[in-house]
Amino acid sequence: MNDDSYIYILTALLPLAACMVVVQANPYHALVIRGILGAIAALVYSVFGAADVALTEALMGTMLAITLYAVAVRSSLVMRLGVLEDETVESDGDVLKVELTVESPRDFNSLMKDFRRIFSKYYLRIEVVPFTCAEALHRALMEKEIHASCVPVLDGNPEAKHYQTVTRIQRLYDIMQVEISSVNTSLAYKNATDLAEDYQ
Repeated sequence: MNDDSYIYILTALLPLAACMVVVQANPYHALVIRGILGAIAALVYSVFGAADVALTEALMGTMLAITLYAVAVRSSLVMRLGVLEDETVESDGDVLKVELTVESPRDFNSLMKDFRRIFSKYYLRIEVVPFTCAEALHRALMEKEIHASCVPVLDGNPEAKHYQTVTRIQRLYDIMQVEISSVNTSLAYKNATDLAEDYQ
């Protein structure tokens, strides 16, 4: 092995790391690999004597880009679920107020566990947003403050679902529809027009 062979190895790592970023399903793993790709690129530039380009790549292409991507990924992988408040329920260590007006064999905590199980496959986390009344909840869904709403169903039928979940996003509806049979909620998709008509 001659003295310059390590350059070929380093250069070969660039397209390999780039391909790994493209095919990565988990966005957080993709961020880590993107950081590795930037570090390899900075190393290659410095080996070839382009110290200024290497420094720019290390600072801008790696550190700044990864930080901005991390913020974007963190904020975009959240499903905001609107609920009615008034009874204390635990959710991921936080104490929330959620109104449970139906005597249900599966309470709101169980429902949230089912939702988390469904959405964890897509790396989505659920943020529960409590509202004081049904009108405020519906308005928030219509004005795109939340992605979905989940309210108790006031129905005397013991075999009926105990919650009604409405989403304004087709992709969320498609994800939930696949596994919703095992979850204690009925599901509906409503676009902006349907929500506006319901509000009037």
